[in-house]
Amino acid sequence: MTLLKIIAGDATDPQAKGPKIITHVCNDLGGWGKGFVLAISRRWPEPEQQYRRWHRERAGNDFALGAVQLVQVRPDIWVANLIGQHGIRTGSGGPPIRYEAVSQGLETVAAHALTHRATVHMPRIGCGLAGGKWDRIEPLITEKLSERGIAVTVYDKT
Repeated sequence: MTLLKIIAGDATDPQAKGPKIITHVCNDLGGWGKGFVLAISRRWPEPEQQYRRWHRERAGNDFALGAVQLVQVRPDIWVANLIGQHGIRTGSGGPPIRYEAVSQGLETVAAHALTHRATVHMPRIGCGLAGGKWDRIEPLITEKLSERGIAVTVYDKT
């Protein structure tokens, strides 16, 4: 069985039976308004609402690079808001993607997936607005999820 597959489709409509985690990368500024998050918000309001609350109350919680907020949107689906992007624009520090934060967040996703026997579904995380490179992201997914026996499906837009 291949534990990492890439298919054409919509990551907000995971093609699998059983528990599922839809994982995506968020920024550390509390911004939610461009990219994949729009598709999430069209399908469910809770991930955006909870992300904004998490950011607003960050002085008293774990909101930071590498953190993950798991939002249950159906009995069998969670959305993982993974903070893997510093800011929203490319500047002197390079693109906003923070690979170490993505790696750390995937550890949290893996723990949840193993506990709930869930599969993981995502777009090419970190490779859109965050400016990351798939050849750096894919090995993180393989190491943190696939090598632990967690099936991952990556969706390319159709």
